[in-house]
Amino acid sequence: MSRSTRTDSKIALRSAFTLIEVLLVLIILVVIVSIVTPQLFGTKERADIKAARVQIGTLKTAFNVYRLNMNRYPTRLEDLWEEPSDTNLADKWGSPYLDEPLKPDPWGNPYQYTAEGKHNLNKYDFWSNGPDGQSGTDDDIGNWDSSS
Repeated sequence: MSRSTRTDSKIALRSAFTLIEVLLVLIILVVIVSIVTPQLFGTKERADIKAARVQIGTLKTAFNVYRLNMNRYPTRLEDLWEEPSDTNLADKWGSPYLDEPLKPDPWGNPYQYTAEGKHNLNKYDFWSNGPDGQSGTDDDIGNWDSSS
């Protein structure tokens, strides 16, 4: 074997990454990803909660105008966009209070409504079941919330 061939092979070996160097880079990448990922998911969840609060707050006007016209809150959500079949009620009703049926909450679940409020006595309760999709849990977002 010639001297130049041995020198070339030593240079080639020294310029390649060792297994330890590759593993060290992978460990650093895993640590960075494990720090950044929860931050990103936390931001999405906070944005969804804020969107639900805004939607609930926006619909307060429709409920209140309905009450002014009909002298009561709607018995069901559909009363906000479906004209009553009773002609006396239809005359009071006027026009739709919402242009279209409600879209689901940010988690894809339907909003909940009850005309006899448990949280708002003498009013109505309107809420999203929140991230867990279960009604009656701590993550529910409703019109009784001071931040809605």
